[in-house]
Amino acid sequence: MGADRRALPGGLPAIRVALDTTPLRQTRAGTARYVGGLVAHLDVELEQVAFPATSRLRTAVADATWYPRLRARGADLLHCPTFRGPFSAPGPLVVTVHDLAVLRHPEWFRGWSRRYSRFAVPRVVRAATRVIAVSEFTRGELASLLGTPAAKITVVPNAVEDVFTPEGPRAEGDYALAVGTLEPRKNLARIAAAVDGELRVVGVEGWGGVQPPPNVTWLGEVDDAELARLYRGARCLVYASLYEGFGIPVAEALACGCPIVTSEGSAMAEFAGADATYVDPLEVESIRDGIARAFAPAPRRVASWPEVAARTKAVYEELL
Repeated sequence: MGADRRALPGGLPAIRVALDTTPLRQTRAGTARYVGGLVAHLDVELEQVAFPATSRLRTAVADATWYPRLRARGADLLHCPTFRGPFSAPGPLVVTVHDLAVLRHPEWFRGWSRRYSRFAVPRVVRAATRVIAVSEFTRGELASLLGTPAAKITVVPNAVEDVFTPEGPRAEGDYALAVGTLEPRKNLARIAAAVDGELRVVGVEGWGGVQPPPNVTWLGEVDDAELARLYRGARCLVYASLYEGFGIPVAEALACGCPIVTSEGSAMAEFAGADATYVDPLEVESIRDGIARAFAPAPRRVASWPEVAARTKAVYEELL
């Protein structure tokens, strides 16, 4: 355990955590939302460590030289909020795994990601003292693909920001909404083919040659207030992804009371339950039929960031 820990009221020592915040420099997508939620709400002494991996080259440098040697350096434990982390750890190491798409479907990813992940991910997960999975689906993938023991995995779901509520301004127009980085697993071409009328797409450019189809309104990256306005005004969210470890846009839409069309047999069904319409993401007609059947759910939140942070702190406490 780290030296000179500050004492809390009652004489209990504070937990000092080194948290990798590199994702905050790279994206506003799911991993960055997760890290931001932890930074804002973890009730621990937090030391943020990060590498300026703001380009593909710098990301490769971080993967090859920085992450394998990353250490807690005086903190009680190290938390890597993605499967990028050290290959061995002298002290407690917590690793969060959001999904294993890069191992399950390497053809969807760039060459470096495929090569790095095949080599590094099994080693990082094996080095972890505890693995946090964001869903039961991801827990199953860890067991199936990496043989991770069940006792080593704790499931802690993602949360959504407070701005995602049914109250507030609504975007105008009659449109369906798709949200996600432009990458192969988001299935945008089939979604666009299934939507009659306007499809508005929120998401940054990604990889795999995926471009917005010519018949959609591509909005690029928007802030959370605008995204909430789009959810409230949408005919439905169409999130017919081919693979997800959680699916934050579904949780955001659910919090706003937006009708949801999403993939059957997916991680999204764990928390959306009967509040979503499920489709075969490989069949355009199934997606089109799901859009016609979509209904507005009673708004609810899967979890709050304070809850996620508290459950994460409980994982830390079990290791110290």
